[in-house]
Amino acid sequence: MNPTRPRLVFLDAATFGDTSLDRFKTHWDCTIHRLSSPDEVAKRLKGCRAIVINKIALDRSLLQLPETRELKLIAVAATGTDRVDLKMSKSRGIGVCNVPGYATHAVAQFTMALILEMATHTGKYGQIVRQGLWQKSPMFTRLDFRSVELHGKTIGIIGYGNIGMAVARMARGMGMRVRVCQRPGTGNSISGNRLPLKDLLAISDIVTLHCPLTAHTRNLMNNRTLALMKPTALLVNTARGALVDETALIQWLRRERGAGAALDVIAEEPPSDENPLLRAARELDNLWVTPHCAWTAAEARERLIKEVAANLRAFLRGKFRNRVV
Repeated sequence: MNPTRPRLVFLDAATFGDTSLDRFKTHWDCTIHRLSSPDEVAKRLKGCRAIVINKIALDRSLLQLPETRELKLIAVAATGTDRVDLKMSKSRGIGVCNVPGYATHAVAQFTMALILEMATHTGKYGQIVRQGLWQKSPMFTRLDFRSVELHGKTIGIIGYGNIGMAVARMARGMGMRVRVCQRPGTGNSISGNRLPLKDLLAISDIVTLHCPLTAHTRNLMNNRTLALMKPTALLVNTARGALVDETALIQWLRRERGAGAALDVIAEEPPSDENPLLRAARELDNLWVTPHCAWTAAEARERLIKEVAANLRAFLRGKFRNRVV
């Protein structure tokens, strides 16, 4: 340990993949842990002025421990800060900063990829070729899966921040009609062209979620709201798993009340082998589940690291950048 430099600890650096973290050793006495179990977190916080986390939970009981006495900054290597007790952080004089917007293009691109897969079944047709089934076709093509055009379809966007707007631009480029939902929990629309949730669900061929997880959005897609959607509609969630009532979604798909759903996020991450959604994904042709990887484009991860470093450099100068509390 170098006493002339402040202590910095990365608690779950595995999140950054193969992106280099060498830059953090220039100005900090930096310790990097790929992963930290709940039992290891408190011990690793001792003596630190700043920590970097992604999905580590820092709740009230943890932030009250004497090991956090010297902690002055929690640098969240993500946009969402729901894993940190912000109220307790503020009361302890611990600043919390995040990295907004780093994965906008990556998540929007992945969202469109999920929509395209549900509309065209590209991956499934590729699997047919790998299985040697094309050669057995009596004609030049295969018609195993129903494919639809996205041109002229209506996409309903719930959550119109950076990612939602990027998805809208991409969708318009494919000839889709874009409709935007009122912010959940507000009684009035922000602008005249935003629709109430029930109206948006009723007209949309595709519904895509890009809103934060709040008291107003938890289980936003449930038995009642799913029933408002067209039987030919597709649902996409690349935001937060708990936006969707997963039991209701499985029932909706099993009863063929909706054409399909694609989820990059689920409530339990990583899931257990017995997770109901994973079991359903193995059984249902109209359910796609990917492992929370929409944000992981190489460019997005490099951008994330640069922004975390900039937040830490600002803290060294006595300032807070991208401060949440």
